[in-house]
Amino acid sequence: MIHVSLPDGSKKEIARGASILELAQAIGPRLARDAVAALVNGELRDVRDRLNEDATLTLVTQRTEQGLEVLRHTTTHVMAQAVKRLFPDAKLGIGPAIEDGFYYDFDVAKAFTSEDLERIEREMRKIIEADLAIERLELTGDAAREILERADEPLKMELLDEIEEGTVTLYRQGDFADLCRGPHLQATGRINAEAFKLLSVAGAYWRGDESRPMLQRIYGTAWEKKDDLDQHLWRLEEAARRDHRKLGKDLDLYSIHEEGGAGLVCWHPKGARIRHEIEQFWYHEHERRGYEIVSTPHIGKGDLWAVSGHLDFYRENMYSPMDIDGVDYYVKPMNCPYQILIYKTRIRSYRELPLRWGELGTVYRYERSGVLHGLLRVRGFTIDDAHIICRPDQVEEEIRKVYDFCLAMLEAFGFRSFDIYLSTRPQEGKAVGEPARWEQATDSLRRALDARGLPYQVDEGGGAFYGPKIDIKVKDALNRSWQCSTIQFDFNLPERFDMTYIAEDGQASRPYVVHRALLGSLERFMGALIEHYAGAFPVWLAPVQAVVLPVTDAVNDYAATVREALRDAGIRVETWSERSRTLSYQVRQAQLEKIPYMLVVGEREAEAGTVSLRLRTEENLGPKPLAEVIDLIKAKVAEKALL
Repeated sequence: MIHVSLPDGSKKEIARGASILELAQAIGPRLARDAVAALVNGELRDVRDRLNEDATLTLVTQRTEQGLEVLRHTTTHVMAQAVKRLFPDAKLGIGPAIEDGFYYDFDVAKAFTSEDLERIEREMRKIIEADLAIERLELTGDAAREILERADEPLKMELLDEIEEGTVTLYRQGDFADLCRGPHLQATGRINAEAFKLLSVAGAYWRGDESRPMLQRIYGTAWEKKDDLDQHLWRLEEAARRDHRKLGKDLDLYSIHEEGGAGLVCWHPKGARIRHEIEQFWYHEHERRGYEIVSTPHIGKGDLWAVSGHLDFYRENMYSPMDIDGVDYYVKPMNCPYQILIYKTRIRSYRELPLRWGELGTVYRYERSGVLHGLLRVRGFTIDDAHIICRPDQVEEEIRKVYDFCLAMLEAFGFRSFDIYLSTRPQEGKAVGEPARWEQATDSLRRALDARGLPYQVDEGGGAFYGPKIDIKVKDALNRSWQCSTIQFDFNLPERFDMTYIAEDGQASRPYVVHRALLGSLERFMGALIEHYAGAFPVWLAPVQAVVLPVTDAVNDYAATVREALRDAGIRVETWSERSRTLSYQVRQAQLEKIPYMLVVGEREAEAGTVSLRLRTEENLGPKPLAEVIDLIKAKVAEKALL
């Protein structure tokens, strides 16, 4: 007999080799009916798996996050079965569950069409209605190979070749079998036939390798209830409406040109205005909090990157060297080595520390063309970088200050919800430094997080090669996460560059370095802002804060006077005098361009010294004194208000 510890603290005795489903039935028939998987010692397992030793166990129902993962994984198999029925020559790739959905890759002679997706959906509903039992087969590698060879699945056999010796699992439902670890539902009928949908088709290289065949990837989504599906489809529509690539073009913010280079951003005047406002706010807040601003070169000798460790641990993300006077130079992937060189220009005293140096530094990193995505994944970008060089006794306090500074900055841009991660030491060979130093550094970051009291998750192995880090992801208006901020502990660079300061006892001591970026890259942050606000930026960031719309040519002089009064008040304003267009058309155009305020002026307004104020939200606030409108806009800018 073995003992299984349950979430309520109780223990259940069960025969060695009993299945998880048998344990669930012993607890209660309703729980056995609802269970779709189990967490056994923290690992997600199939209910058909057998228990052979003492364990802690939590049964998973379909209503949980893990339960939805099992539902979606099972739906991928139903989709693959439907594809094989309709397209018998299709070869199976891989088909995992992903966030909010699933996909499956197929090797087919011709790309799938939208009509094909509709046919596949109909066939999937037939499979669901048939309520086919799903069997979990534990086989030897040879037995599994025989099944896959008989089914003529070369891609699956390639995957089988990489599985180490031991038991192999296949899942079978009716006439369909697939090499898979699971877990899966017990029958196809457990899927809600009204709560799934196939969404799109895209090309995907086999195993992500550009030298391998291009497969057809079908994306889909599956939920427990139809209402959940409907809400998800609405979110997808809203995400498409907010897509920064579309809005960036519609609002004339930026462009990326193949003839100039993929992943390299050109900021148009309006986009550059927004960026300028972000940068000015960044400089102001850093100077207010005791940071000094530095600026460093865009290229550096290969020796510099060898000392820093980038050539050993980061070379795949760096561009090829350029020969200058017989010496290899690299465009910089990071700013930190140069800031350390500034530190080493003279002997430093313990009294000087901490030093807080900030830089809006542009860096260049190689990204595969297939992963480039608007502003979110680019090859040249500006990091709102800073390095804090401090004594060991100062490091935890500095990390706490950075953490608070980070949240304050993000909140200033309208973000209120965050996902926070503590990222630990990468796998052996991907990190530098002694494990004991890593543990010490990780504990420092953990204590800083605990002191603030916000919940966080541990990302095992997610640290940088030179130290552990805190990652902060902002949640946008659609509750999507965006990676922005990072706070990284570095004990590597001080060693590699032999950084020292003269301690109070007169001896040379080693400082610590804290790397941090609050907004992350300005490009990614701009992409997140565009989508968060759907292009309708807060007044202080709007590239054009107000537009003056004269009703007739007779009031053009007054319109110019209004424009100059706003400019003198520091408000970004334009005047439109397109007599070929109606006033209603111009108001609508201003709303489409997300301009916060429209100041309509006619003969009555000119005589009274007023403007008729309209908002981009289609509200008409009527005539108001010009001075009052100026004060209103200035107040909204100062408050960093949306409108």
